Amino acid sequence: MSKLQKMIYISLLVAQGVIIGLLENMIPYPFAFAPGAKLGLANLITIVAIFTMKKRDSFLLLWLRLFLTTLLGGTISTFLYSMSGALLSYVGMLIVKQLGPKRVSIIGISATGGFMHNVGQLLTASFIAQSWTVMLYLPILSFLGILSGLAIGIAANYLLKHVRTLQRFQADYDRQTNSQWQSVFLKK
Repeated sequence: MSKLQKMIYISLLVAQGVIIGLLENMIPYPFAFAPGAKLGLANLITIVAIFTMKKRDSFLLLWLRLFLTTLLGGTISTFLYSMSGALLSYVGMLIVKQLGPKRVSIIGISATGGFMHNVGQLLTASFIAQSWTVMLYLPILSFLGILSGLAIGIAANYLLKHVRTLQRFQADYDRQTNSQWQSVFLKK
């Protein structure tokens, strides 16, 4: 993949993530019993990035998506919450991904990301509120985050198995990193 192709690919994924994030911000909170909880649909782009590009490039994508989504429809506080959740989620998913395709699936990696995202946000809320009682909200958000992560993981798995362009980027990424994930996605 040439540098231009890589930049176009990153730009397209960032644009898709920003649009999904902005659309999700327009949706009222779907969980009345958990105010502030969202589905995290833009994390689909992060999952795809983790499996189709180098860590440095997927990290750049994550930052660009966070920055642009905040710039176009957020505040400093939403940026802080989104950043802490996204960074902890990203690191958690990369760590779990290292276990390999025989031990964990993309769906499990995504569920980890959903859980870790909520942990990151609640840690930020605890810091801002200067109280650990905010963490009492973790069981409810963990359940929702894991469910959302499972759904996003299923969608990402489907995309990586059925979209030829993503398969090509995945194959290129696997060749560069000697990863074993490609064989998992190409099985039908």
